[in-house]
Amino acid sequence: MNIRLLISAVTVLVSAQVLFAAPKTRTLQSPDGRLAVTVEVGEAVTYSIALDGHTFILPSPVSMTLSDGRVLGKENLSSVRFRTASVRDSIDTPLYRQARVEESYNALTLSFARAGFALEFRAYDEGIAYRFSTSLKDSITVVGEEAVFSFDKDYQAYIPYSSNTKNPFQTSFESQYTVSPLSGFESGRLSITPLLVALDSGEKVLITESDLESYPGMFLGSEGGSTLRGAFAGRPTTYVDGYRCQERILRNSDTLAITTGTRTYPWRIVSVASDDTELPVNNLVWLLGSPSRIEDLSWIRPGQAAWEWWNDWGFTGVDFEAGINTDTYKYMIDFAAERGIPYVVVDEGWSPRTGGDIMKTIPGFDVEEVARYGKSRGVGVILWAVGYVLDDKLEEACSTYSEMGIAGFKVDFMDRDDQEVVEMNYRILETAARYHLVVDLHGMYKPTGLNRTWPNLLNYEGVWGLEQMKWSDEDMLTYDVTFPYIRMAAGPVDYTQGALRNAQMKNFAAVYSDPMSQGTRAHQVALYVIFDSPLTMLCDSPTAYVREQETTEFITAIPTVYDETRVLAGEIGRYIITQRRSGDRWYIGGITGTEARTLTFTPDLPEGSYTFRIFRDGVNAASRGEDYRIETLVWTAGQELSIEAAPGGGFAIIIDRK
Repeated sequence: MNIRLLISAVTVLVSAQVLFAAPKTRTLQSPDGRLAVTVEVGEAVTYSIALDGHTFILPSPVSMTLSDGRVLGKENLSSVRFRTASVRDSIDTPLYRQARVEESYNALTLSFARAGFALEFRAYDEGIAYRFSTSLKDSITVVGEEAVFSFDKDYQAYIPYSSNTKNPFQTSFESQYTVSPLSGFESGRLSITPLLVALDSGEKVLITESDLESYPGMFLGSEGGSTLRGAFAGRPTTYVDGYRCQERILRNSDTLAITTGTRTYPWRIVSVASDDTELPVNNLVWLLGSPSRIEDLSWIRPGQAAWEWWNDWGFTGVDFEAGINTDTYKYMIDFAAERGIPYVVVDEGWSPRTGGDIMKTIPGFDVEEVARYGKSRGVGVILWAVGYVLDDKLEEACSTYSEMGIAGFKVDFMDRDDQEVVEMNYRILETAARYHLVVDLHGMYKPTGLNRTWPNLLNYEGVWGLEQMKWSDEDMLTYDVTFPYIRMAAGPVDYTQGALRNAQMKNFAAVYSDPMSQGTRAHQVALYVIFDSPLTMLCDSPTAYVREQETTEFITAIPTVYDETRVLAGEIGRYIITQRRSGDRWYIGGITGTEARTLTFTPDLPEGSYTFRIFRDGVNAASRGEDYRIETLVWTAGQELSIEAAPGGGFAIIIDRK
């Protein structure tokens, strides 16, 4: 059966009005009437946002500066045409956390024909978004954009600072959250996005973007006080690092983008959630991404992947020397095939690290034989590559390796989001799609709807994932119950869970070659339910999974895409409980942060009786993280359930009708 993106009948109501002279103000409300964005056109264009009548973003300017000196949004504003529309739609969403997304918004477009640009605002129940479009001849050069978020008070914020203090635009987009008032935003630093602001009334506000194409991504800096301002990487002068042939920034220019004069620009998004549980399932980034450019999606296969890098090729009890060689990957393919795991990832090292030629392989690794063997066993092989190196021979690599039977690429070390890298990602995804190759983007900026536009993009990194436990003893447990409410609102995460060595914080040690996780075994298993991740790693050694058969069978029974997803309960930084459905089976996962907690919730299921198979913390998990137990119970719809979780603990449940 061919799977296609289907869009149902759309209801659109439109009206228009042209006004001249004095300041003009228009207010646009969300369908439920709770959110309102007010746009004023005077000497400049400003917007403000209110929730239930409380203006939490004060009038903030919107403009774009071109290299010829024109400032769109601050000149030639005397004639403006207002156009309103209301849209109700329902969109099929294969390869996502739910099978269908309902879209409902009211729109206001301000057209400035004399200046050659327009601004479109949309009000959803879930947030406000706006974007520029231009209708100018030939190409243009953008040298500045004013994206300002002036909060009315000094609210608490969750700030993911760029880890690079010297050049924040050169970053892996992997950061812990600093919780501080907006006024405490560190001078001279930039934050990656999404960034979350907690209003005093309990609502949460998330700032991010979508539909980023041929333009730099948005960072956030502080103007002091409670005002945030967008910051954008200029087109860089680069050099190639000799070791991995990674393209790195020497300096950034003042030019943000050289682009066609007639186009739309990225959406600036202010999402609003009345309850923390709404954040992980906010769909605005996906909805505001451009529709799929792949018509037939039937060849795209989500699923789990066996992976070797995290466990440092830590095989035991085998009759070959484990490493980057043909025997190792044939063993991994057998392991995957026997457990219904659709992919094996061949990570860094199969191609020489120096020289920058993806068409070459190291001695002892026969890529053609590995691809052939994987295909014979129904397992797709995904090859790791540095983004710049793959792009250098993109057509040849995609053609050669797809013909060989390779399933896709794990593309790494972009570590930037300037216009050049954004364009490279589109090139890679478009070319890979033509050859029916899936892609996992690592060293990558946050999701911006690209997985809607190119659904062969199965996952992104851009997360402070489990690899950090190889070299860091920072608190991962609090991060695990924080980022689903912030980073995951933008899209899926390749966190790379599945550790089988599990330790409470007092016993944890960062060991590169024999790594462990913080918290409990049940916590790791629960992550397979909680995290959006269409391509999900099994990060530990295949031989360890063979020894831990119960855990492995439970993990591999969990899908990676779903028909329904909802968060049953949760509080940012403390815990989260997520329920999903795939076909006729349901899954619930819950985790805690650093504190033990009784996780109490009512599963949201149709009437009837069910069998719950529960993977939970063992009696001694508070001292021995690997302690777990599996139990089965019969449950009737409507009943409340309580599960005791250790510090850094959790549970996962697989649910079937009786």
